[in-house]
Amino acid sequence: MDLNKDVQYLKGVGPQRAKLLKDIGILTVYDLLTYFPRDYADRSRLKLIAQLHPEETTTIQATVLRHQLIYTRHRRQLLKITISDGTGTVILVCFNQAYLKNYLPEGTTVIISGKFERAAYKKNTFEIKNFIYEVLTGDHEDLIHTGRIVPIYSITERLNMRFLRALIRRTLDQYKDGLNEYLPETLRKQEFLLTFKEAVEWMHFPPDFPTQQQARERLAFGEFLLLETALAMKHFQQQHQTNGIAYSIHKTLLAPFKELLSFEFTADQKKVIGEIFADMQSSRVMNRLLQGDVGSGKTIVSLCAMLLAAENKYQSVLMAPTEILAEQHFIYLRKYLQPLGLNAALFTSGMDKKILRQNRESLVQGTAQIAIGTHALLEKDVVFQKLGLIVVDEQHRFGVRQRALLRQKGHNPDVLVMTATPIPRSLALTIYGDLDVSLIRELPPGRKPVKTLKVNELEAYRFIKDEITGGHQAFMVYPLIEESPKFTLKAAKKMAQDLQEKVFPEFRVGLLHGRLKVKDKEQIMQDFVGKKIDLLVATTVVEVGIDVANATVIMIEHAERFGLATLHQLRGRVGRSSAQSYCLLSADDKTEDARSRIRAMLETTDGFRIAEEDLKIRGPGEFFGVRQSGLPEFKVADLVRDFALLAHTRELSFHLVQQDPRLTSPEHRLLAAEIRKIFGSGINLVHIG
Repeated sequence: MDLNKDVQYLKGVGPQRAKLLKDIGILTVYDLLTYFPRDYADRSRLKLIAQLHPEETTTIQATVLRHQLIYTRHRRQLLKITISDGTGTVILVCFNQAYLKNYLPEGTTVIISGKFERAAYKKNTFEIKNFIYEVLTGDHEDLIHTGRIVPIYSITERLNMRFLRALIRRTLDQYKDGLNEYLPETLRKQEFLLTFKEAVEWMHFPPDFPTQQQARERLAFGEFLLLETALAMKHFQQQHQTNGIAYSIHKTLLAPFKELLSFEFTADQKKVIGEIFADMQSSRVMNRLLQGDVGSGKTIVSLCAMLLAAENKYQSVLMAPTEILAEQHFIYLRKYLQPLGLNAALFTSGMDKKILRQNRESLVQGTAQIAIGTHALLEKDVVFQKLGLIVVDEQHRFGVRQRALLRQKGHNPDVLVMTATPIPRSLALTIYGDLDVSLIRELPPGRKPVKTLKVNELEAYRFIKDEITGGHQAFMVYPLIEESPKFTLKAAKKMAQDLQEKVFPEFRVGLLHGRLKVKDKEQIMQDFVGKKIDLLVATTVVEVGIDVANATVIMIEHAERFGLATLHQLRGRVGRSSAQSYCLLSADDKTEDARSRIRAMLETTDGFRIAEEDLKIRGPGEFFGVRQSGLPEFKVADLVRDFALLAHTRELSFHLVQQDPRLTSPEHRLLAAEIRKIFGSGINLVHIG
């Protein structure tokens, strides 16, 4: 039974309808059978119009009596369709949908679902504005569309719901026996799960809602198990890969480095350094994710790893997503490297060509022990003498293939990826399921949590004036560089001028944005760090990597325009000393999403709680570019709703792979085949490179 058969060859489809199905991602019979409903309408218990209650989601069956097409003052079309079931009447109110007159002619029997409300202008009459409708034709197919729990699918305007539902029913009847079970039978029975065939059928046409839930759980379990087993196999392979570099601790650099520090590492930092060093001393290749909230001291931890590599005559590379962050790392690390007699080379696309050439030569010759840069590091002519360690900062901003290119510049180098965007545990178990994870949750001693306040513009100006007068500095962040006719938003360039001339003439106002030349950006940052600028007006170019201890207030204008992760990152620009710091949000939060984001910012400074909220608001598909991570898109499973199931399947998967690392036993062969079908060679991409 060929489930890869093109849908156009199914009865009643043909080339034209196949194009419409292609628009929603259905190309084959298998795609069609696994195109699951987004919702269900309970048409097993229809109500009479006389039984309707206002604001209750209900389904009725009635007949179309008449149409009335009205033109409003603004020449908008308003179609009113009166329907009745003999016990009362309902008016369907259709704005700019005059075409429904042709779809619902007089005498048509229709099913209507939605929230009904009493019509103010007509006694004993209900009306409905937002509704789902279904035309009944009187043939045997009506039994698919009414008198039962009916699936509701996501469709395009030109694709008919009734046609799609009937097509799926017919195709299921013909092809469902080809839906082979891939779960090991012992595991399926142990977990009390439906077969794959039963789950697919009952996901589309459940006899009742408890059965639909069973079907959904079985399909979600399967999706999670396939991914987690693939990750477990990858993890097992890495754990037993012993062709990496085994470093030795000589303390020729690490001991004098410790003497240079003016502070003690936190307990979390010490623990993480221990984990990294243990990885580097073993002969297996390190693949470690270092998570730490903004300002928690990840960079200095990564420097310890780079110094261990240098002690063993290996080079390191630190890749950052933006020129500003790369330059900040370069300036910050150089103050520790120079006293130790080590050199760092900077690589950004905006640099002087002559300096870039010199930096490339220093890497080849081995006179530079550390390369720091952006995507410019990926160029073919950036060649290392002996690359042993890769550090990737803000790793979610890089595609998997970019990280793989970097790995090819060394022979099985160790890899440490860092993020200041805390990752919800559910995402960490999926995207980074094959990585060892280190956490820094403690802030350095003496730091106080940033106080977040929602303010209007005048309150913010007063606040900023007080802080600068008290000897501190401030940021003001805007969503645009320049004003645009498309948006009624304040822009950084214009506001920097207005703030300097009209609001803060007594202070020195600077401007920083992504379009400035590298040397200009560097100069502005140096001036801000050197306290020659009191107020830095900027775009989100300051989101990561700007570390100015004397800055104690950041105001974010149009905060509703920014994502929660960005707001949290921006807040992390302040609170980097023992002085109390503030994040001021000016927002026009009219949407529920915007209100949720602002509420989360006001309630917590914990990056991990922020990340969980962000995942709830945006969903996994949008959470910092999950699509480029190699994570498959789940058809049924939901990382937020099904987290307990995800954690459970992960445990089962890792146990299964421990028993049978390559899934070669007869009971696991179908599972192995399904993993190959979904990931192919791409399972190599479901990790850091």
